[in-house]
Amino acid sequence: MRYLCVYRPSAKEGRPPSQDEMAQMGRLIEEMTQAGVLLGTEGCQPSAKGFRVRLSDGKFSVTDGPFTETKELIAGFALIKVDSKQEALHWCKRFLEVAGDGESEIRLLHEAADFSAEFTPEMRGQMATN
Repeated sequence: MRYLCVYRPSAKEGRPPSQDEMAQMGRLIEEMTQAGVLLGTEGCQPSAKGFRVRLSDGKFSVTDGPFTETKELIAGFALIKVDSKQEALHWCKRFLEVAGDGESEIRLLHEAADFSAEFTPEMRGQMATN
């Protein structure tokens, strides 16, 4: 099972992590990598360097950051592969212990087997390699 873990901190953005915080996160990333759980992870730069794209009634709109709603800000993500929801929860809690106050939204990702019978073996193979 693969999960996308999206982190939203409680604190206002803009303060870079300390050396100690970076070291703690590095140790957790190493632990997750050694356990074969971590597929990928990245932290996001401040929202002032980002933008949002919206499609409504066939028209695109683009909004440049910064975005002021703290609860909507995404500070980073991890992509993990685990055997159960409980294992995903374990790693999420470990992450929050290191990252600090905030919340992580954990979303189960689709696998090829989730799709209908019309999803051919060739299409499944292509999806597995992407």
